[in-house]
Amino acid sequence: MIQLVGFVIVLLVVFGGLFISGGPAILAALPFELALIGGAAFGTLLIGNAPNVAKSAMAGFGKAISGSKWKRADYSELLTVLHELTRRAKRGGIVAIEADIEAPEQSELFKSAPRLHSEPQAMALICDSFRLMALDPSTLEHAGERMKDTVADIVEDKNRAVSALHTLADALPALGIVAAVLGIIKTMGVIDESPAVLGEMIAAALLGTFLGVFLAYGLVGPVASRFGQVVEEEALYLDTIANVLGGHVSGLAPRTSIEIARSALPGHLRPNINDLDHAITASRFAPAQAAA
Repeated sequence: MIQLVGFVIVLLVVFGGLFISGGPAILAALPFELALIGGAAFGTLLIGNAPNVAKSAMAGFGKAISGSKWKRADYSELLTVLHELTRRAKRGGIVAIEADIEAPEQSELFKSAPRLHSEPQAMALICDSFRLMALDPSTLEHAGERMKDTVADIVEDKNRAVSALHTLADALPALGIVAAVLGIIKTMGVIDESPAVLGEMIAAALLGTFLGVFLAYGLVGPVASRFGQVVEEEALYLDTIANVLGGHVSGLAPRTSIEIARSALPGHLRPNINDLDHAITASRFAPAQAAA
């Protein structure tokens, strides 16, 4: 939410100054210049990127304001489910969780974690990793590397949208110059007008340069940087899965794997250890209580 506050401050300061210092011609030209530069920017975004990347880049404006979708409670939910899965697999082998990983949409364990259950990439990472362990137990030592490679591929795909916004920010000053040149061309067509008229037209033309620089360094550039931070923070969710399952294939006890993954999280996302212990205990005995 602080990004939204910063956005409002930038708009008030910059456009407030423009309103105070600019004349009627500047304010009259503002909508046209914004439409010209914005339209050209949107077009370059479509030209330079695949449709899915361009769509993700545009969604990045919303992500920069809303922030990461994963909160501390979501990590507690995730670690609880992973503990139960690894505990069952440790005691009864993959067959003990076969129903959960083969039909996750029907699994009561996954249904108990609605946020995880609604995240396709996280669900696929968990289920596919356990399937790989079941198919060829002799390759367990490579399973951890495979999971980290999968996470890296997902993050790399999302970072393409971040790079697209950075590229757009770099292009905006040049697009502003294009708009300014168009204004100068228009001005040169009426060069015999009075200096007062020419002055207003030149000022309106220079507005394009102003908008290009402002949009690049005051809006799109910061949004791209914040979007990149959000992508990295959301990747922690997948990293946590990889860390827990990596500990599992290394032979660690489920609780040890969970604690290693929990301690790797930043403080504002790290679940309280006592609350997590309580959630794990409740999840472990939930089936027995339901049966009773």
